[in-house]
Amino acid sequence: MELKKRNRVSVMITVLAFLVTGVLFLSYTPATAESRDEVQRLVDRAHDTFKDFMHDSNYSWLQKNLDDAKGVLIFPQVLKGGFIWGGSGGTGVLLAKDKGTGRWSQPAFYTIGSVTFGLQIGGEASQVLVLAMTQKAVDSLFSSSFKLGGDVSVAVGPVGAGAKANADIPNVTADFLTFTKAKGLYGGLNLEGAVIAVRDSLNEAYYGKNVRPVDIVEKHMVSNRGSAGLRGSLKCKC
Repeated sequence: MELKKRNRVSVMITVLAFLVTGVLFLSYTPATAESRDEVQRLVDRAHDTFKDFMHDSNYSWLQKNLDDAKGVLIFPQVLKGGFIWGGSGGTGVLLAKDKGTGRWSQPAFYTIGSVTFGLQIGGEASQVLVLAMTQKAVDSLFSSSFKLGGDVSVAVGPVGAGAKANADIPNVTADFLTFTKAKGLYGGLNLEGAVIAVRDSLNEAYYGKNVRPVDIVEKHMVSNRGSAGLRGSLKCKC
C-alpha cells in the first residue's frame, strides 16, 4: 500500500510539473507573418497595463521617478503556478528613452521566464513592469537573453505608503527595478533569476522585416503607428 501511495504522489508531481512547463511554453509560441494583429493586441494590452500602474496610488514612487528610467519593460500577463515545481512566463515589450530628445522608442518584444523549486501551492497572473535604470541595463537588453540578478542586478521597486513618503528620495542602485500587480495564492512574484529573451519573431511580425532590438529602440530603423498610444502615455505618464 505504501509503495502504491508513493507511486501516486510521484505521478501527481510529474503531471503537475508538465502542466507548469506547458504554461511557460504558452508564452513562447512563434509568430507568423499573419499574426501582426495579435502582436498589436499585445501592444494594446501593454498600454492598458502601463495605465493601470500609473493610476494606482500604491505606485507613486514609480509614477514620480519614471523620468529617471532609461527604458521600461511591460509584461501584461506573467503566469505563475505550481505544486512543488513553480514557474513563470510572459511576453511583453521594451521601450527605451532617447538620450537627446527624451522621446520613447518604438516597442521591441521580449519574453520573461523562470522555474523555481520549493513548497509552492497556488497560481497567479501578474502584471509586471520593469524599469531599466542604468546604461548597463539597456545594453543587456540588446543581447539575445540574460538573467536578472545574474548578469545584471535587480531589486523590487518601492511600493505602498512608505514609498509615497520617500518619493523624493532616490535610493536606487540596481540596474533593474521590478513592479508587480497580482491576484492569486502567491504573495508576490519574485523575478530574481528570471531570464529575459528577445522575441525576434514578434519583432519581425510587427515591423515586417527582420530587426533586432537595437535597430528598433536605438537606431530607429522601423516604426509602427499602432504604438502611438503607448508611447504617448509614457511621455505624459498617464
